[in-house]
Amino acid sequence: QVQLVESGGGLVQAGDSLRLSCATSTSISSFNVMSWYRQAPGKQRELVAQITNAGTTNYALTVKGRFTVSRENAKNTVYLQMNNLKPEDTGVYYCKAYQLDGMGQADYWGQGTQVTVSS
Repeated sequence: QVQLVESGGGLVQAGDSLRLSCATSTSISSFNVMSWYRQAPGKQRELVAQITNAGTTNYALTVKGRFTVSRENAKNTVYLQMNNLKPEDTGVYYCKAYQLDGMGQADYWGQGTQVTVSS
């Protein structure tokens, strides 16, 4: 069974940086797309950033230029480097792995890690 484990969240001040990690229990190369989502209290979960197997990245407009998504296949880990954090970045950050193969398609989610940015 695929498991994703996020880490690196915490309480920081506006302008600070954090790096989130998402470790997968199976080879990260088996996933077509690795994504980071976040959910603020009372709001819907939203896509923050994603990276494909080929290394193509995509970002929400609200984080572009401040966040960087990367992957380290040797460690089966995807990262989200978050710089110049703002209070509106507060939320639970989730990692998602998308897999498409001959068996079909599937999404796998981590349990989430809390990020709180104080003003």
